[in-house]
Amino acid sequence: MRPRGSWLAPIVTLALVLGIWEAYVDLASISSLVLPAPHAVLAALYTDRATLWHDLKPTAAEILLGILLAGACALASAVLLHFSGLARRALYPPLVATQAIPIPILAPLLVTWLGFGLLPKLIVIGLVCFFPIVVTTMSGLAAVDPDLVKLMRTLGAGRAQTFWRVEFPSALPGVFAGAKLAAVLAVIAVVLAEQAGSSSGLGYLLTVTVANLEMAEAFATVLVLVAFAIMLFTLLGIAERRAMPWIHERGNTQAR
Repeated sequence: MRPRGSWLAPIVTLALVLGIWEAYVDLASISSLVLPAPHAVLAALYTDRATLWHDLKPTAAEILLGILLAGACALASAVLLHFSGLARRALYPPLVATQAIPIPILAPLLVTWLGFGLLPKLIVIGLVCFFPIVVTTMSGLAAVDPDLVKLMRTLGAGRAQTFWRVEFPSALPGVFAGAKLAAVLAVIAVVLAEQAGSSSGLGYLLTVTVANLEMAEAFATVLVLVAFAIMLFTLLGIAERRAMPWIHERGNTQAR
């Protein structure tokens, strides 16, 4: 009953939003060049399915590779900052400063410097995804129960053993929270990167359809991006449950 109930609420909410959207476009006689009706977007989604699928493949590859690279660098950086107070004082302020960089301005510059290949897109995705994972991982490492750390030391465990057996498992909720946030932000980042300079991808397709006033097709492209972000978020949620079954079992027991 819990899984069925968990899916019912968002489905009902989505149906209400689409119904209100359809009624508003029809009753207010909104031009399709301004706001296409949901049925027109769904029709464009079906008609242009081949084009959407063709442009989804490079975009999906860029997102997945960018998240993997950003996640690996973020985890290594979080561990370094956790172990070294000197590194934390020296590197954490510059990490915060990277989040003030305006991506819409940086992306065209990266394309100018590095060309239209994969590298500038990965840099943009990495800059957007890196910081959330670092911050949530560091928060998780800092929130470890100090009594468990003292117990490990009493038992004669070294620093590395304490980290792998106590600190890192306790920080996993923070790691997955950052990864799920990064998965959503990566979709925004890849659109900005592809719009700055690309000949394929959903960001490129979105630019073309808007320029040609094909608004139903543009909304269909956005719908595919949203669906892909939801899929990534859901898969990370499943991985989180597999990696930390004890937390969810405890939550289910408390719910009962």
